[in-house]
Amino acid sequence: MMRRAAIAAVLLVAVLAAGTAGYMLIEGWDALDSLYMTVITVATVGFREVAPLSTQGRLFTVALIAAGVGGIAYSVSIIAEFMVEGHLTELMEGRRMKKRIEELSGHYIVAGMGRVGSVVATAFDEQGVPFVVIDQCEGCEEEAVERGWLYMSGDATTEEALEAAGVLRAKGLVTALDTDADNLFVAMSARGMNPSLFIVARSSTVASESKILRAGADRVVTPNVIGGRRMAASVTDPFVTDYLELVSHSEGVEFRLEAYTVREGSEYVGRSIRDSRIRDATGAYIMAVATGGVIDSNPAPDRVLLPGDHVVAFGTRSQLDMLGARL
Repeated sequence: MMRRAAIAAVLLVAVLAAGTAGYMLIEGWDALDSLYMTVITVATVGFREVAPLSTQGRLFTVALIAAGVGGIAYSVSIIAEFMVEGHLTELMEGRRMKKRIEELSGHYIVAGMGRVGSVVATAFDEQGVPFVVIDQCEGCEEEAVERGWLYMSGDATTEEALEAAGVLRAKGLVTALDTDADNLFVAMSARGMNPSLFIVARSSTVASESKILRAGADRVVTPNVIGGRRMAASVTDPFVTDYLELVSHSEGVEFRLEAYTVREGSEYVGRSIRDSRIRDATGAYIMAVATGGVIDSNPAPDRVLLPGDHVVAFGTRSQLDMLGARL
């Protein structure tokens, strides 16, 4: 369709240019009179000529009508079709996007599609979790649609945008806007709308972390601090850093950390980690066990698992899925 519209536009310009040039050469008129005569001729509006035509001018007008009317009609129809079709397509795509967002439940919201927000959205996409991005930056919607993400154009600091993104039904929210003030406001608004929502906010400075936490965020992440520590670790402990990079980012290696809650009725309830033989049965490693907010890192083999315990495990996706089903 784009190619046809481009051809139609070129054809329209070519007819007008040829007609204008022809009258200027044959009749000796100026450019404006020649263009005017060309337009009224190919448009068949029936206005009088700018001036009496010579024999050559009349013959040229006949040829211009024969060649121009069809070309102009074709060009106008294609351009009109392109405009209407493009508008309808955009309208229908917007309605489909809105309907898909309205059907979401237990999803995640990413406020901001900048450098940090795009990385968060990409990670969600790779993990296959449902999410919707809110932003109003230029070009963001096209990029999101191209990557298959659900996108809503709007100001994430407003309650209207958060509600449209399904904050009342969402499981979690990541606010990664450019300023700490905006992230604080999003955290405060989202917390008031959905008290059970898990909120992670971006902070530019360490000094802002406590304020954003008081506003309603459950976690605050300062990327430049994390990046600085990672760089320092890369120098002092390069082999450890290489290993972490391998298990967390390398293609084909899907090791990850996941947290699970021990449910009543699980086969592991009342049994120690040793007796449960979790490693033999699933291949996953138990890295930590949390009870009542107290985290037992590297728990002893005789640590007994109880209902409500939170277990942090390390393994591949299939190993963790097997452990999660058993827990």
